[in-house]
Amino acid sequence: MAQTLFFNALRAAIDEEMAREPTVYVLGEDVGHYGGSYKVTKDLYKKYGELRILDTPIAENSFTGMAIGSAMTGLRPIIEGMNMGFLLLAFNQIANNAGMLRYTSGGNFKIPLVIRGPGGVGRQLGAEHSQRLEAYFQAVPGLKIVACSTPYNAKGLLKAAIRDDNPVLFFEHVLLYNLKEDLPEDEYLLPLDQAEVVRPGKDVTILTYSRMRHHVTEAVETLEKQGYDPEVIDLISLKPLDFETIGNSIQKTHRVIIVEECMKTGGIGAELIASINDKLFDELDAPVLRLSSQDIPTPYNGILERLTIVQPEKIIEAVQKMVAMRV
Repeated sequence: MAQTLFFNALRAAIDEEMAREPTVYVLGEDVGHYGGSYKVTKDLYKKYGELRILDTPIAENSFTGMAIGSAMTGLRPIIEGMNMGFLLLAFNQIANNAGMLRYTSGGNFKIPLVIRGPGGVGRQLGAEHSQRLEAYFQAVPGLKIVACSTPYNAKGLLKAAIRDDNPVLFFEHVLLYNLKEDLPEDEYLLPLDQAEVVRPGKDVTILTYSRMRHHVTEAVETLEKQGYDPEVIDLISLKPLDFETIGNSIQKTHRVIIVEECMKTGGIGAELIASINDKLFDELDAPVLRLSSQDIPTPYNGILERLTIVQPEKIIEAVQKMVAMRV
């Protein structure tokens, strides 16, 4: 086991997959000599050359289209979005081409494409750099959406995403890059479509993902001291949702709280509530509770920014109220 920073876990995944498979390459703004906006590709151009670590112009729509075309011909591109919000400029390429071409070509083309990079609410990055795009893309057919949350799952999931023959949107949180964790020295991959039971419990199921996993963990430390026993599930796969794991938990606890950084209107939590009510309504002893970000552009002011997203004290209060409703 070796203690590894989150961004170095991602770098190791890319390095190992590029060494294993010569069709894998990286492209994006400042991924080469600069090493990426968060140093995920640092010095890889020295090892693999400037045609496999490809610095692009500031032209997201163009280089995303180029990457999709190269995937159709047998390459395995990894697009780094300097900030995932910039990929809104490539929405047409991602939605109308990456997501659809395998289907509209009758299966004649595979699209082994990974689109990865930082997103989420950082520390005073302003509204344009605090985007959470997972819900924007959730309605697009043909995409897989993954949100990593720890150095361990970041590495294993990214390696699996690079090997997948479908387009994968791989969301990293801007405030998690300096997390540390012991990682196995042996190679490992993790499934892209499975949630993780972070903590088993019996009182209430807490569904979360990305940075909110850590806010939930902080809240649970306090709740445990108060005698509560919540079950915590890191969704990881946002599309498709792992309803086997979710369902097994709800059938045990019969109560659900969703904690997300996504906006409340049309967010991942909204889809979860609809799906839980469709599939598991009879298992619920209380309405599903959703803790989400406020439906406003993220303020630059640090105090106001903090107020727009879910904090551990809100999670503690929600669990206390939910468990008090026990019949």
